[in-house]
Amino acid sequence: MARTHLTTNSFFVPTRRLFMAGFGAAIVAAMVSRAAAAQAPQRLRLEARPAAIPLRPGEAPTPIWGLEPSVAPLRLKTGQADVTFRNGLPLPVTLDWRGIDGAAAAEPLTGRPPVSPGAEVNFPLPLRRAGTYVADLRLLAGPDALPSRPLPIVVEESAPIADHDELFLVEAWLQPAAATPDRPIFTVNGQVLPDIPVRSGERLRLRVINGSQQQVVAVKMEGLEVRVIAMDSAPAEPFPARNGALVLAPGGRVDALVDLTAPPGSTTQVLLHDGQQARPVARLVASGEAPIRSTPLPPAPELPADGLPVQLDLKSALRVELALQGGDWVTPAGFTASLAPAFKVKPGRTVVLALANRGELATSFHLHGHHFRWLDRLDDGWKPFWLDTLMIEPGQTQRVAFAAAFPGHWLIESAAARAAAPRLVRWFSAD
Repeated sequence: MARTHLTTNSFFVPTRRLFMAGFGAAIVAAMVSRAAAAQAPQRLRLEARPAAIPLRPGEAPTPIWGLEPSVAPLRLKTGQADVTFRNGLPLPVTLDWRGIDGAAAAEPLTGRPPVSPGAEVNFPLPLRRAGTYVADLRLLAGPDALPSRPLPIVVEESAPIADHDELFLVEAWLQPAAATPDRPIFTVNGQVLPDIPVRSGERLRLRVINGSQQQVVAVKMEGLEVRVIAMDSAPAEPFPARNGALVLAPGGRVDALVDLTAPPGSTTQVLLHDGQQARPVARLVASGEAPIRSTPLPPAPELPADGLPVQLDLKSALRVELALQGGDWVTPAGFTASLAPAFKVKPGRTVVLALANRGELATSFHLHGHHFRWLDRLDDGWKPFWLDTLMIEPGQTQRVAFAAAFPGHWLIESAAARAAAPRLVRWFSAD
């Protein structure tokens, strides 16, 4: 099984292949600890409501919709969260969860219908492993909906693995009234070109999230070594992202460790490449204090195993040909329980999906409730990392495999890499 690392001697300009494949390395196994499973459920209250974000100096903030937790930043422990969600918006919405496996009672559309304006619902949310997750309001977004922000959710390890833990949520905002309406404004944590305070000598854990729905991005930290420790909410065997560059599919998450070797008082540019050009999106600003330590820390160990299977039984797998376009796909607003499933599988069986992109644009595939392996061309192995989203080039077919470990009815999503392209859904059953 081949291992893929990003390598370059200059700023990382992503190739089509790297943009489609993403990146990473992961070998994960074992079960959630008994202590985490036995702890009392955590209370989590969320509300969808109007908000605003400043995008241009001297102009009024842009109205948006937001998903607000009762306590911020939202940091939880492994185990179970009892969620209370209130819809304070004028249209029905549903919560879409990125990276949380096996949450059948919280699954949008198949397990939980849209929430009407002013209504409040309660449901359990299993948090089986530590990691960086996302809750999103945009699954049902139609022409009357305002742009909305995804909500990062951090499920913490039992002990911190870095001196400083920082979210880095990248979002792309289109400006219809601007001179170039197709060129987005990028924000980081809701700000244009923010400064992120750091200290020389510290180890920074950066939780990078691509908050856009259809924009693939690359993020690079100039002059720093970046080591990936998790991707798409699953632990990875630590590996260097060469030249400090990370590639993220729409909705993708990457956890990386950065040892800040720059001297006190220095600044480090964080650049973003959107496939057309590079631009600064943030700065790491080191305080004038003396360095935390005089020598760098040793390389970080692998994060604890998280319950994903060590092996997948490809020989006995259910094999399904799945085109990413066609009449069987519907918009989320047109989804009904009477639609035929894309496939049915017995719980625990391995599924191999041949994902065919017959369209003219790169298209994303997103699997709900499970993580998958990206298979080698001859089905004789898989890339050594887990994903929940894969970009597929026009005219290409890629194969992925997953264990249908969780009974229930689960969505699958498809979206072309174009701002106006609709998000499409189907579903499968594991009964």
